[in-house]
Amino acid sequence: MRPRLRALRPAVLLLAPAVVLAGCASDPASPSSATSATPSATVGGDEREVRGVEPRVLLAHEGGLTLVDATTGETVRQDAREGFLRLSDAGDGRHVVVADGDAFRVYDTGIERQPHGDHDHAFEYTPGLTDVSYAAAHAGHVVPHEGMTALFGDGDGSVQLVPTEQIGSDVAPVQRSTTPAPHHGVAVPVEDGLLVTDGTEESRSSVRLVRDGQEVARTDDCTGVHGEAAAAPDEDGDVVLFGCEDGPVVYRGGEFHKVAVRDDYARTGNAAGSPESPVVLTDYKVDPDADPVEKTTRVALVDTRTDRLRLVELGSSYWFRSLARGADGEGVVLTYDGSLAVVDVDSAAVTRRIPVIAPWQEKDDWQQPGPVLRVVGDTAFVTDAEQKELVVADLGTGKVLARHALEHTPVEMVVVTGEAPHAHEH
Repeated sequence: MRPRLRALRPAVLLLAPAVVLAGCASDPASPSSATSATPSATVGGDEREVRGVEPRVLLAHEGGLTLVDATTGETVRQDAREGFLRLSDAGDGRHVVVADGDAFRVYDTGIERQPHGDHDHAFEYTPGLTDVSYAAAHAGHVVPHEGMTALFGDGDGSVQLVPTEQIGSDVAPVQRSTTPAPHHGVAVPVEDGLLVTDGTEESRSSVRLVRDGQEVARTDDCTGVHGEAAAAPDEDGDVVLFGCEDGPVVYRGGEFHKVAVRDDYARTGNAAGSPESPVVLTDYKVDPDADPVEKTTRVALVDTRTDRLRLVELGSSYWFRSLARGADGEGVVLTYDGSLAVVDVDSAAVTRRIPVIAPWQEKDDWQQPGPVLRVVGDTAFVTDAEQKELVVADLGTGKVLARHALEHTPVEMVVVTGEAPHAHEH
């Protein structure tokens, strides 16, 4: 069953009193430069209605960004930019947020599908890295939820909330606030406020719910809090899981609930949720002294209704860019053996393995190129860093649909369809 479209919510409450300002322009001293397409000044312009749009894939690599047509594999545009670039879905189906040092920069993929009654209208625009950016020391996590996109700055503890449908506008209203201390954190807009982590550079174990600038709920029982994922909402509203080193924490019904685990150290730092399922897929690691990383072969399934955690043995290891969810809420994990393990989250069993790339292993440095998994609907997109390929596979049939050669070795990837993800009504 496909979720229904819900109107974007324009307002979210803040951490603390904050000033509402317009979106910042990018630093003129560090502009992007397009190596194939029209000049960056026209990015986002030249609107033209078309019969339809195909998904596009934005890849980050050494030296910049490359936009690829997911169907043909053709390069749509390249933007040169130095430094390590992290990519996050902006949440509107069109834009991608690029964490670039001390700024969140906005990339326009140039496709959009606008619902109009019982049909859609499709549009194309000039793609590329825009002049819109949001300053933040050590730009970190990006979370779109409840019609808002939250940008968290690790270096200054800043939170910026931007209406998702306006993320690419240089006059977008921005609600700004800060946490008590800088830390590697995250913020999640929810229907009844804002969920945000608290901590320092040395340690962090707290998550708060803030409404109208006031703390209304809190947990300090999430050692090493890292990562989040929204599950299907329940009758009381939003449900969000936060990863911890001693078992995750679930926000539900206006309160925080600790998930019991058997291991003294049980890190669930990366998670994948689905609006189709109350179960969240997470990694699961039990060795705090692993050097450089623990090569676990198990994933965890957390039922947010009962706060119960179950483990699934995959038979092969994976890494933090390996987790995704399918159209019906199934778990999808890219493992070291080069296959996609499809997990039934209700039975906690692997139901299918789909070979997609050659066997691989995680590198010691997480910033080095490695495979990335993204899933849109029933289609899985996998980058093969060693072969410089983009592989497209159908989760329903288990067949590889395409193998596209890439000019650059990919490091990060986001897939857009032109249409904002749907959400359930509560």
